[in-house]
Amino acid sequence: MTPSKPVPSSTMPTLFVPHGAGPCFFMEWNPRNAWDATAGFLKGVGASLPARPKAIVLISGHWLQPTFNTTSAARPGLIYDYHGFPPHTYELRYPAPGDPQLAARIAALFEGAGLASQVDAQRGFDHGMFIPLKLMFPDADIPVVQLSLRSDLDPQAHIEAGRALRTLRNEGVLIVGSGMSFHNMRGYGDPRFAPISDEFDSWLTTAVESAPQQRDYALQHWAKAPAARLCHPPRAEEHLLPLLVAAGAAGDSIGRKVFSDRVMHTTLSAYRFG
Repeated sequence: MTPSKPVPSSTMPTLFVPHGAGPCFFMEWNPRNAWDATAGFLKGVGASLPARPKAIVLISGHWLQPTFNTTSAARPGLIYDYHGFPPHTYELRYPAPGDPQLAARIAALFEGAGLASQVDAQRGFDHGMFIPLKLMFPDADIPVVQLSLRSDLDPQAHIEAGRALRTLRNEGVLIVGSGMSFHNMRGYGDPRFAPISDEFDSWLTTAVESAPQQRDYALQHWAKAPAARLCHPPRAEEHLLPLLVAAGAAGDSIGRKVFSDRVMHTTLSAYRFG
């Protein structure tokens, strides 16, 4: 493995975290302990960082737009974009402030990189944002800007979007990709998908932990990986693409798997760069 280049201790890593199934961490599940390990991992993220983030840029697998959009409201509301869950899960709160100046800065970075983008003062935070962040930073006192995926789902474009953001890491901004390393709705709970998810997870981990140039090339061509389309069906890879943004923002920082668990017969993993 190629060692990471030395970086200032205040430079933030970039992360890809599993955000679970709807509001799974805040309700009873069957089995009851299904999400306990993932919740424990998310709760430990803050203590693993070199410093308290000055702001967070979170890329959610639940927001797709023709361009890379960013939330720009000072006080975004919440979007309860899950269905059929207990009533109390629609009363969850996460009153984190937005950061209009950071949103404008991101738009300028995208413009400089030749990537079309827009700021959105009306969009709230979806559950791909507030569910994991309620565990990671429960005080909700760190400004957050949410970034959309691009609806064409082009892998290279999402890596390039991450590259446009990487200078923010030196300014104390934590970049988080929020998705799932396995996301085939028909596969959850099906024991036949256990070896399938393992095969893709093994490939994905090798890709992430490769030297940056090899890593980015592998992730650009992720659909050719073993079992890739069984784990992320065609036109439904939106839960994997936040990882590509996180990898692009990593620059020369080496990635590594920092968490993995078997949930509903599938392997789910988290990755950190830097």
